[in-house]
Amino acid sequence: MPKDTSQTGVRKNNARQLLGRKGEQMAADALRERGYRMVEHNFRCRYGEIDLIAEEKDDLVFVEVKTRRGTAFGHPEEAVTLAKRRKLVEVASYYLDLHAEGDRSWRIDVVAIDFNQDGKFREIRVYQHAVSEE
Repeated sequence: MPKDTSQTGVRKNNARQLLGRKGEQMAADALRERGYRMVEHNFRCRYGEIDLIAEEKDDLVFVEVKTRRGTAFGHPEEAVTLAKRRKLVEVASYYLDLHAEGDRSWRIDVVAIDFNQDGKFREIRVYQHAVSEE
């Protein structure tokens, strides 16, 4: 069977990445407006990745950003599955150990960003303490 040389999959991936980056920037801006101070974007380690790391008052805040166009696959925050929550806790714990912040107060927030199917912004929701150690 001949190999499919279609670029459709590549275009969908690029569009998804662009939407994700736009969502992360919007989330960072919205959190700054709420008094958060951004510390790091896209922290990656062998355990996974966290979109944003910020400080809010005395807390170090690890932020998972979920952005969606339309609701055909549910709301963005519904994509933070049990497996994803466990991964976030694992990455946050590693970050705390790496930066000798083990005694610091911390939490994991989720920012959900909705666009309609045409790409028009609809709503941003911030869930504080959205993930707990399990």
